[in-house]
Amino acid sequence: MTVVTGRTRTGSGERGPARILVVDDEVFLSDMVAMALRPAGYRVAQASSGRQALELAAGFAPDLVVLDVMLPDLDGLEVCRRLRATGDDTPVLFLTARDSTQDTLTGLEAGGDDYLTKPFSLAVLVARIRAVLRRTPAPRERSGSRMAYADLTLDVDTRRVWRGQLEVELTATEFELLAYLLANAGRVLTRTQLLDAVWPVEFEGTVNVVETYISYLRRKLDPHGPPLIQTVRGVGYSLRIRRTPKLNGPVPGPPSPDPPSPDPASPAR
Repeated sequence: MTVVTGRTRTGSGERGPARILVVDDEVFLSDMVAMALRPAGYRVAQASSGRQALELAAGFAPDLVVLDVMLPDLDGLEVCRRLRATGDDTPVLFLTARDSTQDTLTGLEAGGDDYLTKPFSLAVLVARIRAVLRRTPAPRERSGSRMAYADLTLDVDTRRVWRGQLEVELTATEFELLAYLLANAGRVLTRTQLLDAVWPVEFEGTVNVVETYISYLRRKLDPHGPPLIQTVRGVGYSLRIRRTPKLNGPVPGPPSPDPPSPDPASPAR
């Protein structure tokens, strides 16, 4: 996924529910945090590594990042430093198993806004997030935030979508579903994850609605370029380009023409 334009932090404002990016390589813990945040009215994206967090922070445009300190590639402190170095002032709440005073000071000095040690109560985490968002200064106006993948571009602020130079009209739900797929480009998302992320908590339908809206998106997007929303059988969906399998050995050429038949009138040699 490519971020077309830069961004600075924005609050929930006209964009609807506040967006929270959860970054933790422990999938179970990350899912538990996401499950606690969605019923509280937040939109959630998840990352499992530092580099993926930086990519999603730019594309998903979160209002707050819940960031584990210990990550498999870039640690959370380095992720926070890199965000701050680019002028991104999105609030960061660190999660860590380290509970010494020095560890807390290091996290705050790296640019963190709060620090919560493991194990923790999910209720306390949600309360801390609310507190950080309340005391965060009012958002600044920004020039726009766009996400792009291949020839697909989505503008979060103006809620417009293009394939190449052609604008594609989407309904509100189609836009939210595509935005979540795009924010998690390359990642396989289950139908339940998509339902929880896009539809309101009080929605009483089933995951079948996800399949219906995926088909709506395909009808609108696929005529204008290669298919981008792939079905992962038995799991869910992923926004990615389908790779053409490589052939083993040389590609066969056209068949050789048959040799000319001998002219019966020609003398034999």
